[in-house]
Amino acid sequence: MASIERVKCLIIGSGPAGYTAAIYAARANMFPVLYQGMQPGGQLTTTNDVENFPGYPDGVTGPEMMIELMDQAKRFGTDVRDGWVTKVDFTGPVHKAWVNETTEIHADTIVISTGATAKYLGLPSEQKYLELGGGVSACAVCDGFFYRGQEVVLVGAGDSAAEEAHYLSKLCKKVTMLVRRDEFRASKIMQARVKNTENIEILYNTETEEVLGDGQVVTGVRVKNNQTGASHDIVATGFFVAIGHKPNTDIFKDFLNLDETGYIINEPGTSRTNVPGVFVSGDAADHVYRQAVTAAGTGCMAALDAERYLAAVESETMAV
Repeated sequence: MASIERVKCLIIGSGPAGYTAAIYAARANMFPVLYQGMQPGGQLTTTNDVENFPGYPDGVTGPEMMIELMDQAKRFGTDVRDGWVTKVDFTGPVHKAWVNETTEIHADTIVISTGATAKYLGLPSEQKYLELGGGVSACAVCDGFFYRGQEVVLVGAGDSAAEEAHYLSKLCKKVTMLVRRDEFRASKIMQARVKNTENIEILYNTETEEVLGDGQVVTGVRVKNNQTGASHDIVATGFFVAIGHKPNTDIFKDFLNLDETGYIINEPGTSRTNVPGVFVSGDAADHVYRQAVTAAGTGCMAALDAERYLAAVESETMAV
């Protein structure tokens, strides 16, 4: 039989959102328990250089930054644990969560910071250079700066792909967009923006066969026209994938309001979900900005909202 543990504040997931929520919750004497999840530190642990987070004038690596955030959360008393939440039950007055199918936790408040996972093509060559940190990225705003004055390739046909291509066009010498079909999925205004940008070349009916490199960094991309079957190589130092993200929210779908993609819907201007006492922060709800600094900001909001919720519940209990 699973053991039951009672906590004031359970934080599901790490990363900038989870750790910031933990720092605020711990300083408010909420004694938070944080489970790091399947990717401790979140998406930033796959980022070599973080240069746009305030307070790091010389930049910092993603893993280093996550260790510092974790240490800061621990310093104020956060109980940081390995493991991930596999099931929840938000139907009753007590919020229940199960960790690794063994520990049952009853939490007064829950902060969800499970993030989102970038979708990749899944090619072995793509994954190789992604792991090496040598030229594959799923975030133009995060990494575009490293490719200024260079030529890059971007895969995707939706609004976010068009937006990322336009962003890269202001930094890079040339951006080649690979669109699998004979048309964009993007809105007309976003299509017009990329089509009218001089240094963006759009290749329709085109798929990626292989990311080329020298064993350390990307040097080009081999593409294939899916109508003619013809292949050719494009010289490029960066390969950007903009085919969407999948929020890590499957375990919440029976209890929380999600949008059609699976992002948790929060009450505008707050971190509140449709379940009182359950709050959301970071990329599990944010499909617009998806930056470390905005995730940290919503982590702060979630902890403050949770603290206010607890104070209201306690005052109601005392009044009875």
